[in-house]
Amino acid sequence: MFRGIPYTKVSGAFDLTGKVAIVIGGAGGIGEATARMYAAKGAKIVIADCKDTCQEVAEAITKDTGAEAIGIQTDVTSQESVDALVAGTVEKFGEINILAAMPGFVDLYRAEDIDIACIEKHININAIGVFRACQAVANQMIKQEKGGKIVCVTSQADFIAINKHVGYTMSKAALVGMIKVCALEWAEYGINVNGVAPTVVNTYMGEKAWQGKVKTDMIEKIPAHRFAETDEIAAAVLFLSCDESNMITGEDLVVDGGFTIY
Repeated sequence: MFRGIPYTKVSGAFDLTGKVAIVIGGAGGIGEATARMYAAKGAKIVIADCKDTCQEVAEAITKDTGAEAIGIQTDVTSQESVDALVAGTVEKFGEINILAAMPGFVDLYRAEDIDIACIEKHININAIGVFRACQAVANQMIKQEKGGKIVCVTSQADFIAINKHVGYTMSKAALVGMIKVCALEWAEYGINVNGVAPTVVNTYMGEKAWQGKVKTDMIEKIPAHRFAETDEIAAAVLFLSCDESNMITGEDLVVDGGFTIY
């Protein structure tokens, strides 16, 4: 077993040929965009999602890119389900080299009004659920003795205050703390752990949280004067999944069009 994250000469190609990548949340939005980008770079893909369309998305990716892809329906709040995801991936492809973990839940209330059960749901999915997946995959990577890449989608809300986001912010801030500790502890096994923190993204969740005047007001505060698109976030996840980012670990890469400049 090597100690630390080894040096690999990089070319700037962001090549993932032969790598096996699990994308949790891969049946739509940022996750599907990430899976498609991974596939275009030569990876074998496992689409994991709570939705029952995982295999359908996997088949579409194979048809469009020629990459091997399978779908495994997964509930990150269930240890049994996450363990089955890891076992199914290893059974099909023999190993796991990359985990992109982006399951997400958001429900917006002011802090004085939010129910504690809603806070707990945010944390159970966005923090504990992500850790459950990271832990299971990291243990498989440690067995393989080849290192690996783990990338979690966090949020700009993990370090700034946004109205009605208390539950979401608590869960994403916890996720950033988890990333730092896991990056520290797993570096000796050659495993990089990082986050990508987007601004508002044009997805179902983005539309749910930002409509009408609050949307236009938010866009006015972003120097880029728009929300992000899924492929822009996927590109950041791709970078942190490649050898080109081997000297980056424990970071939370902000992709926000300049919103947090202020």
